[in-house]
Amino acid sequence: MKNIMKIIVGLLTSVSLITSSNAGELTVTGSAKASYNIISGWNSVGAAAKGIGIANEIDFGATGELDNGMTWKYQVQFDPGATTTAGGGGIDDSRLEVTIPNIATLAMYVSEGGLDTDNAGSQSVYGRPTDIGMSSGIVDGPGIDAFSNIQIHSPKGLLPLDAVFKAAYAPGQNGSINSKNAAGTVNNLYGDSAEQYQIKLTPEAGLNVGADYYKESAAGSTTNTVVQAFEAGSVFATYDFGAASFGVSATKRAPLILSTSATATTISNNSTAGGNADSVRLYESEKASVAYNINDALSVSYEMEKSSRELITQAAESDIKAEAVQAAYTMGGMTLALSHGKMGNRNYVKDQDSTQTLFGVSMAF
Repeated sequence: MKNIMKIIVGLLTSVSLITSSNAGELTVTGSAKASYNIISGWNSVGAAAKGIGIANEIDFGATGELDNGMTWKYQVQFDPGATTTAGGGGIDDSRLEVTIPNIATLAMYVSEGGLDTDNAGSQSVYGRPTDIGMSSGIVDGPGIDAFSNIQIHSPKGLLPLDAVFKAAYAPGQNGSINSKNAAGTVNNLYGDSAEQYQIKLTPEAGLNVGADYYKESAAGSTTNTVVQAFEAGSVFATYDFGAASFGVSATKRAPLILSTSATATTISNNSTAGGNADSVRLYESEKASVAYNINDALSVSYEMEKSSRELITQAAESDIKAEAVQAAYTMGGMTLALSHGKMGNRNYVKDQDSTQTLFGVSMAF
């Protein structure tokens, strides 16, 4: 990682010394979504629930070209939900990228740039069964976009099989730094840095595969030593065959586990001490999905997700299982969607089962 950082710093320095920027182009893109969500069975309040919601995301972007052919992109998102984030003020998910043609892309991100591939295989035409308004409690693979981070990407076509490699480093575990001179956070037992790597390639036409690896460093203290470091990884594959598409993925996530003292081997489960509050040693998830384009406007899909956890101490363990059948009809920039699914053992708790029917409309602009 140190060598990668040296390369990034060197390239950024050369850009600032030998180039100047032309005026960029401003863009505004986004989407507005409305839904009617019907949940029956167990939920967070233990009863059936219905709800109507509207959400929107608006991206303000700027692009331009430098005198030597390099290109740059800046983007920031207006998100009303970000008003509750410290320092957010309704603005989040910002990025600044500089691309050196045929060499690399250098980027800095705030709440952006996630490289996790745990859901890259999803073919659902509306949304994954565990991510459409019904809280599942599923623990997926972590993403570097949880923290402000810096990245370097290889260009497509440089490596064999159209492979693209990306590396990211977060010098501090802080995801809400919006000031250009803001300072990071001090080690709080959970670690003071994170890194993530991703590779995606196309072995043959229609087939895409990839993987990611994530880890955090410098966790613990002299009195709470690291018994198990926080690391995770995922693999995925998708395949397009005519009007049909298929996708699978698998994820393993090992949470941070600390000792109770410098000499003790007993695991601390006290979250305030930087331990593992859920008493979990390992999370594992598998997902599979298929979609079919009936015509240019109508698509249908089915997706199944399963997640299990291995507890530190012996106790009953229940796997989360979720599935959904969906249909989407697109008319220009508008998409009408219908999803019906069910979920078992939400939050890894036995018999917390629910069914969901959702009607959604999305407007892209």
